[in-house]
Amino acid sequence: MILRPHYMELLKTYRDVPLVKILAGIRRCGKSTLLEMLRDDLLKNGVAADHIIRMRYTSEDFEDGMTDKDMYKGIKEQMTGDGWYYLLLDEVQEIDGWEKAVNSLLEDTHSDIYVTGSNSKLMASEISTYLTGRYISIPVYTLSFAEYLEFKKQSGHSPRELLNEYIRMGGFPIVALGSFDERSAYQIIEGIYNSVITSDITKRHNIANFDLFNRVVRYIVENVGKTFSANAIVKFLKSEGRSLSVEAVYNYLSWLEKAFIIYRCQRYDLQGKSVLKTQEKFYLADPSLKYCIMGFNPKSIAAMLENIVYFELRRKGYDVYIGKNETKEIDFVAVRRDERIYVQVCRRLPEESDREVANLLEIKDHYPKYVVTLDELAAGNINGVKIVHMADFLLNKEY
Repeated sequence: MILRPHYMELLKTYRDVPLVKILAGIRRCGKSTLLEMLRDDLLKNGVAADHIIRMRYTSEDFEDGMTDKDMYKGIKEQMTGDGWYYLLLDEVQEIDGWEKAVNSLLEDTHSDIYVTGSNSKLMASEISTYLTGRYISIPVYTLSFAEYLEFKKQSGHSPRELLNEYIRMGGFPIVALGSFDERSAYQIIEGIYNSVITSDITKRHNIANFDLFNRVVRYIVENVGKTFSANAIVKFLKSEGRSLSVEAVYNYLSWLEKAFIIYRCQRYDLQGKSVLKTQEKFYLADPSLKYCIMGFNPKSIAAMLENIVYFELRRKGYDVYIGKNETKEIDFVAVRRDERIYVQVCRRLPEESDREVANLLEIKDHYPKYVVTLDELAAGNINGVKIVHMADFLLNKEY
């Protein structure tokens, strides 16, 4: 089992703190494995095995339905001794009212509670009043490039070679652990995608016209890294002779977001210092999701580089926005407490450098500014703007 130190450090930070630790992210991004790593670490630190209760809740195991009371009772019955217990509860969204059971366990027992899940029932916006103020949310993403290198340590390839593979294959752990060709990798990822669509969206929301829903998904995937509106999707569908309301499009976007397939990136007005509610962008939980749906196309790499940088900034704890500076756009404005960085992403320099650098130079403050590129020859500093290769940016721990 290959450790993921970033998450283990986070879990250690909150260990024994009286808050429910909620790990949420797309299916197969490694949440269950993190609980295994946590269990191993607890055992290594002297916690008795019978004081670590690991439960996995899957729809197949509970076809007849399990209530929150059943969940509470099933766990409580295992807590037969004195002392502190660690509860590792996997895929709790399958239990209606899981928050009630977890809240009762938090109140009634001496326990440290960790839960995982992969749909909206684990999002802050949908966690009921039972856990308000009593949990910490830890988003779990697919592998970062640094983690991917760790998974591929025995491959004998250089970081630059592995970066090209990472861009094409993505960061799902199941793919990184194997030696799959591109076609096989995309088949595996398509299976993950289909299970999310089936279990977390179409069944839950009773989508009748799956073909129309699928067309909207393809539109979103085609336009990753571009601004578009629900109205634009409606007009596009109309041009194809299909009909869908703006409200339905908003629902589809919301459901995809709550299944952790897409992530919303809002625009930030650098002049007015405010978050704008229009012309957002969406990024995919993993670049491979685009390729398994659309096939690999070298022309899409620029958008996927943006996608990768967006999640790297999120992993490092930044709130990430698209920057609007009057008429100019900055790919990312990343804010973390009193820190801020600006990032432009492009595939090649120097043909794109003038525009990318000029947009950053128009920002009149002293926060760090970067142009991130795949260009092997590009590196250095242009009037304070740092030109950085993608691999170096992804592996730098300083920001």
